[in-house]
Amino acid sequence: MRSCIETTSSSSDAAADIARAARRASLALAKSTTAQRTQALHAVAAAVRAAEAEILAANARDLEAAAEGGLSPAMVDRLRLSPERVAGVAAAVAAVADLPDLVGRIEREEVRPNGLRIARMRIPLGVVLMIYESRPNVTTDAAALCLKAGNAVILRGGSEAFHSNRALGAAVTAGLAATDLPEQCVQVVASTERELMNQLLACDEDIDLVIPRGGEGLIHFVAEHSRIPVLKHYKGVCHLYVHEAADLDMAVRVAENGKVQRPGVCNAVETILVDRAVADRFVPALCQRFSALGVEIRGDERTRVLGGEAVAPASEDDWHAEYLAPIVAVRVVDDFDDAVAHIERYGSNHTESIITADAAVGERFLREVQSSTVMVNASTRFADGGQLGLGAEIGISTTKLHAYGPMGAEGLTTTKFIVHGDGHVRT
Repeated sequence: MRSCIETTSSSSDAAADIARAARRASLALAKSTTAQRTQALHAVAAAVRAAEAEILAANARDLEAAAEGGLSPAMVDRLRLSPERVAGVAAAVAAVADLPDLVGRIEREEVRPNGLRIARMRIPLGVVLMIYESRPNVTTDAAALCLKAGNAVILRGGSEAFHSNRALGAAVTAGLAATDLPEQCVQVVASTERELMNQLLACDEDIDLVIPRGGEGLIHFVAEHSRIPVLKHYKGVCHLYVHEAADLDMAVRVAENGKVQRPGVCNAVETILVDRAVADRFVPALCQRFSALGVEIRGDERTRVLGGEAVAPASEDDWHAEYLAPIVAVRVVDDFDDAVAHIERYGSNHTESIITADAAVGERFLREVQSSTVMVNASTRFADGGQLGLGAEIGISTTKLHAYGPMGAEGLTTTKFIVHGDGHVRT
């Protein structure tokens, strides 16, 4: 079996061959049993663990090239694998294997007045095309989630993770080799040619959904050039609002976790909104803590007065910014309504959190803020498929069709109507 799909023919022919093979595999995969898919996923997890040395060696080649090419610290952080991260990759696959099965699940069953029994059955989407940058764990996460949901998947990673993706793809293939699932249910494309990607985006007869995962430029390119539906989010401008009823020690702790733990990821806090009723106590404490941690603070005039020299002036662009770096924007707002209005104007529909001891205000925040993940008294870093109980995450959608927020296996399925009659005819 091949771990990757080599492309020696023209881009259009190669793309058509890949897409048709995926379609054939998806039809067989949709008929597979829960036991077959679960066995395959556990075999893939074991193969990843067994291939740790090869995966880390391949990743080292990518990291060396990244250093020579001047890749940004945020991108390098997403690219880097370690023994702990490889173990996490395998654990995520195993966690997906052990999730409840979705394919064939019956939902919303009812009997109509005429006696017809109507229900909906959950089914796979078919063929998914993943186009992604930097994060090599996407290779196994996407493969696992698509297999769990009965979908075939085509994986096209970026050049910066070329060797890592191939090594992980080889592990996936090694795991599948012990099963009777089709080889082409997971295809890792061993090419980073832009033209091949363009041709894949035109294969709308065989590919059902495209999920781009990476920088804003990549996602815009895919959305503009695809003839296939695209599930996307452009950036994560995540907000933390410190309400007047907040526990301020909690607020500092949650803000630190949201900004500092991994600043180069899309669920990191980028803007902190502080209610003016607590600003004189909270802003100095926040600035002191962030300055000690090496976080650059950019604030409005009221924040600069309270934070002093630790705060640089914020521009209009800062409220729109996804820094992906140890930089944070801070603004003092008049009240709850002002905070929500700021989020509505500058947010990216990703993740917002409020710190408050007032349960009614927390519930109001959950209702009124329309982002895909909304939280009370929790770090935005929890906006992640694994943390939210999905086992792993294939991506985050900030468009409401057909999924919204972190996507796991359920987001890779849809439903069809099933009808039971007894010789019914329509009059």
